[in-house]
Amino acid sequence: MAGQGSSQESKARPGQRRMAQWTRDYARLPGIPDEYIGPDGVPRAAWSRFFDAFAALSPADIERRFASADRHLREAGVTYRAPGETADRLWPLSHLPLIIDEADWQQLTTAIAQRAQLFEMVLRDLYGDGRLVADGAVPAAAIAGSNEYLRAVCGVKPPGNRYLHFYAADVGRGPDGRWWVLNDRTQAPSGAGYALENRLVLSRAFSSLYKSMNVERVAPFFEAFRDSLRASADRDEPRIGLLTPGAFSETYFEHATLARYLGFLLVEGDDLAVSGDRIHIRTVAGLKRLDVLLRRVDSNFLDPLELDASSHLGVPGLIDVLRKSGVVVANMPGSGVLEARALLGFLPSLCRRLLGETLIMPHIATWWCGQKAAREEVLSRLEDFAIEGAYGRAVPGFSSHGPVLAGELEPAERDRLRQAITDRGIDYVGQELVRLSTTPVWEQGRITPRPFVLRVFAAATPSGWTILPGGFCRIAEQADARAVSMGDGARAADVWVVSDKAVSSATLLPGADAVRIRRIAGVVPSRAADNLFWLGRYLERAEATLRLIRALGTSTRDPAKGTSTGASTGASTALHSVERIQRILVTWGATSQATRANPAKVIAEALQSEEKFGSALSLVRSAQRTATSLRERLSPDAWQIITEMVDRLALQVDDDDSIVSAAELTLQELAGLAGLAQENMNRAAGWRFFDMGRRAERAINTARFARQFAYDEAGEEDLDMLLTLVDCQITYRSRYLVGPALAPVRDLAVLDPYNPRSVAFQVATLNDHIAALPSLKEHGLIERPQRLAVALQATLTTAEAAALDVKTLFALEQDLLNLADAIGLHYFPHGPNASRPEKLTGLA
Repeated sequence: MAGQGSSQESKARPGQRRMAQWTRDYARLPGIPDEYIGPDGVPRAAWSRFFDAFAALSPADIERRFASADRHLREAGVTYRAPGETADRLWPLSHLPLIIDEADWQQLTTAIAQRAQLFEMVLRDLYGDGRLVADGAVPAAAIAGSNEYLRAVCGVKPPGNRYLHFYAADVGRGPDGRWWVLNDRTQAPSGAGYALENRLVLSRAFSSLYKSMNVERVAPFFEAFRDSLRASADRDEPRIGLLTPGAFSETYFEHATLARYLGFLLVEGDDLAVSGDRIHIRTVAGLKRLDVLLRRVDSNFLDPLELDASSHLGVPGLIDVLRKSGVVVANMPGSGVLEARALLGFLPSLCRRLLGETLIMPHIATWWCGQKAAREEVLSRLEDFAIEGAYGRAVPGFSSHGPVLAGELEPAERDRLRQAITDRGIDYVGQELVRLSTTPVWEQGRITPRPFVLRVFAAATPSGWTILPGGFCRIAEQADARAVSMGDGARAADVWVVSDKAVSSATLLPGADAVRIRRIAGVVPSRAADNLFWLGRYLERAEATLRLIRALGTSTRDPAKGTSTGASTGASTALHSVERIQRILVTWGATSQATRANPAKVIAEALQSEEKFGSALSLVRSAQRTATSLRERLSPDAWQIITEMVDRLALQVDDDDSIVSAAELTLQELAGLAGLAQENMNRAAGWRFFDMGRRAERAINTARFARQFAYDEAGEEDLDMLLTLVDCQITYRSRYLVGPALAPVRDLAVLDPYNPRSVAFQVATLNDHIAALPSLKEHGLIERPQRLAVALQATLTTAEAAALDVKTLFALEQDLLNLADAIGLHYFPHGPNASRPEKLTGLA
């Protein structure tokens, strides 16, 4: 026992020494509240518990866990896009959480719930009776000056009887150590999905530490929010959609994460249509009623008929549907008016008037320059203020997207700002300069303080407001930051609300008897089906290109494979197989090299060219972009494979062997992705469209290969190349005990219904998929895609290999292209056809 105790003591001592060293080296900023070190200079109890356990880990173990977290972020494709950028960035997660103890958190949640309820009541008045403005409690200019005040919504009673379903506040500790509100988010608060992803990553990296700290779970919050939205609809099993601006949105990953986690349909404006007094989703089975819309699109862009006419993000007629109580929208359009900083100074009096309470949590001292006294106060000591826009983040007349620090401006610019406030003070607010509180971050093997902003989320439920235990934390890179923006190089952190007692584990999985069993496939929006179809096509097209690259590269390494055998009559007049491959690659836009160019240059460009749309790299990137729009439908494994393919092909290689190896490894990953789709994707309409895209593209490519290499005068070399390109060498040699002959090769590649690589097999599979899809018309006649597929299958069934000359193969290729186009036009309508005015089967 003594030996055991000594061993444990010796193990603990390095951790204790590290903990003591970290505490001594922690350069707490003077006069700034800190989450780790309390006002008395002693580490807070919750942080001490965390660092005691953290310090017990060896430096190598710490780095391994950090690397594991970073690897998960890369493999899962957790990204964001900074304002003004077109490329995604990897999510910058801090390796240490922000820790808040239970007592401190309880004070914060009480204040956030009060603030959310206050805003709900203010919205009811602003868009209802209007007593606050009529009685002078709020100046009319403070409301009407905001472009988020929507006159079209005035007098509209919100379906579900609530304006604000989801609210968030950005908070930080003020100089007195209390929490202060920095910003209110009532439009369409973002960050909850990233908070969820932060939790998944960090709880895996430090699983034992996470459990020992008794961290409050986040699942009950999302469950309550989901149940609240479901209860707001007017039928028992509503259909809920999350409206996103699309894949180019700065926070699209978060939209997909929330939709997948909550079980909502991720939809864009083009996916929705007004029919009667309801909103419907355009699906491959026709229009399907949508009951609740959780929006992530700003109010002004929701309806081009009544709001911003230039918007392509919204749904024409949505406001009229709201008037008729045809859909619940969370949050109600126009709720963003409460984000105006011009209103901050009036909140304490509004709280006393509407709730009969004192506002629990103060906000940064704010002076709206639309009032004379406030304007004169700001102008009298302008250098002491941060100037912000009264109704938006940008300051009118200045290029900065954030606040303007008047004290740091050049004299001429400061005079210009002073004159602008004097001329039109209604557009400006002055805010007190308050430094943010700090939290520990890990940098170069030590902990150091950095300012942070915590976004706290509240969801409305029938029993009141519920608060997400944790939130979305943003950490500044600079120690003296006074404003935090993800576009300015900040990182995020998980937020742990810790308890002294064990917390109950919760999940979104209901009890065994709580849900009625169903086996319906669910709806697939036409846009999602379109993307799935093209994802399949891009991947199959990339595979065909890689097979050409591998065949060409193999020929350059084995000269015997690159010379004609002269075995066939007329072979001397035919193009060399290598030249034929090069010609296909030129035609496909994979290379611009001449037909007789150096094959090494051809395969290098066809594999990795950034400019050529038909290169393997460009095709896989196209697949990745398409997959980005399907994040809520793809498994993490599928996304990881696609990401790894892009990374591999983007890694420049010089020698032929490396190029061929890269092509071979990518082909293996494509095969793995195909197997994943075959074994893991539910056999619903979404899988069918993905497989239809692959089958259509494979049929087209195989027909093209057959036309190029199985022409009437084709020699053994050309036929052997065709068998290689369509992966039928083993099948042919096991079936025929002779070298490649024209008729058997044609039959195997084009007509054999049992060969999974043949054209006939692809057409038969397409026919089965189309027959299983719902009919969109009620006339009972066979529809065009199926008519073309049936005709093609009949042609291939009755054809003879000897009759498959180049002209016939070219006609077959064109018929296959027409079939692919017909599928797109029929199931993915765009433009005038998108409305589908005819009554559709399955209209719900």
